[in-house]
Amino acid sequence: MPRFYPMMMDLKERECLVVGGGDVAARKVEMLVSCGAKVKVVAPEIDASLENLKLEGKVRHIDGEYEKKLMDGVVLAIAATDNEAVNRAVYDDACERGIPVNVVDVPPLCTFIVPSVVEQGDLLLAISTSGKSPAMAKRIRKELEKMFGPEYAQMLSLMGEVRRIFMEREKDLNVRMKILSEIANSDLIERIRAGEKISPEEVIRKTVPK
Repeated sequence: MPRFYPMMMDLKERECLVVGGGDVAARKVEMLVSCGAKVKVVAPEIDASLENLKLEGKVRHIDGEYEKKLMDGVVLAIAATDNEAVNRAVYDDACERGIPVNVVDVPPLCTFIVPSVVEQGDLLLAISTSGKSPAMAKRIRKELEKMFGPEYAQMLSLMGEVRRIFMEREKDLNVRMKILSEIANSDLIERIRAGEKISPEEVIRKTVPK
């Protein structure tokens, strides 16, 4: 297996293709939709969750078999079918066009893999075993979920507002980086975990020298 390059990809308003209509495909689609992607699903039949997303206008369903022309305008492709020929066709067509492609549970037919993920608001922790053991990635995810609770979502929301305000007030990059690092490494997370309500202005007032 190759060593994969870790990255985050902005898919907002960009078209992604998912071939397959079962529960595995549905999980892939739900993640793409949550990232703001425009998703087209190709399958003769789709499961209930995909049907709901279709009715809500969150995905476009192409009722039929996969065809090469469906790669037009796509920036990312996922194949989640139990048909080896279809999976191979999706992989070959995507590679021909330089489109990142993932064939679920077939590492040799992937130019990217989907990590196991821990989410707390804007905090996104991705766990990868480079395709060697999805089961181990799942175990690590469960351990991290215990370590990083909802207080981290609150902390990030607070830090984002503090950073926004501070960037308007302090033009020196080095000063900003130093102080924002001090704030991030302070006892804020413990205070939030204890239920304390903390405003951005309070954080800045107590941290930034006058």
